[in-house]
Amino acid sequence: MRDHVLFQMWEPFRQSLIKGHLFYFDQAQKRLISQFEDIEAESEKASEEWLERSSDYFDPDRHDPGDFYEAANEAGIEFYSLLSEMRDQTCLSVVAGMFHEWDKQLRDWLVREIQHWHQGDMAAEKVWSANFEQITKLLESIGWTIVDTEYFRVIDACRLVVNVYKHGKGNSLNDLKQKYPKYLRDPLLLSGEYSQNIDIRDHNHLNVSKDQLQGFSDAILEFWRAVPENIYASQVTDVPDWFGKALKKDQTDQRQRNSK
Repeated sequence: MRDHVLFQMWEPFRQSLIKGHLFYFDQAQKRLISQFEDIEAESEKASEEWLERSSDYFDPDRHDPGDFYEAANEAGIEFYSLLSEMRDQTCLSVVAGMFHEWDKQLRDWLVREIQHWHQGDMAAEKVWSANFEQITKLLESIGWTIVDTEYFRVIDACRLVVNVYKHGKGNSLNDLKQKYPKYLRDPLLLSGEYSQNIDIRDHNHLNVSKDQLQGFSDAILEFWRAVPENIYASQVTDVPDWFGKALKKDQTDQRQRNSK
């Protein structure tokens, strides 16, 4: 009996996904993240500009020059802090856009491939509404072992980072603390100390470095490169219940329509 293909990654389509991701990441670096490359110098300039604006109010007979320089320094520190926060938020928004696009493209590919051999809307709706763990189990059930790969672990970390960025406290924050605490900045580092107590870190300490951002991008690229060219029916084991029930519901509905 001839084994038939259930899922196929057409090579030109694979390359289009890779090129689209590379374009997004490259342009995000150039147009957004690069704007924060020298915030130290910008903070010093903000301090100097504060002094310049305040010079008209300086009276050597009544004012201590040291007070003005201290206030200017504080203005520079405040500017640096605000700009650092904006840089972190910009980086996280780039991560979120990158992850959500990958997630939508994966589900869209799955649905289109399913529609080649299955009729009905329920299976497609379930793929779009399934959570990350459910999609992962579906991929595993069709013979693509990804859970133990490094690129999948990085994508999983990316997912949790995006969820914490979006929702703050919750299950994703707890999972991030347990599985990937390196994406939560140690709040004591600014004071020159270090704490191994992960409990003191929360969503306010979420941070993605330049290298970690690159790591997320590389993991998504590796994922698309690793998608099997062909996944055959013989490779499928027991599909998750939610997907199997959706297939049966579509089949039942189709038989009922045909019998009318």
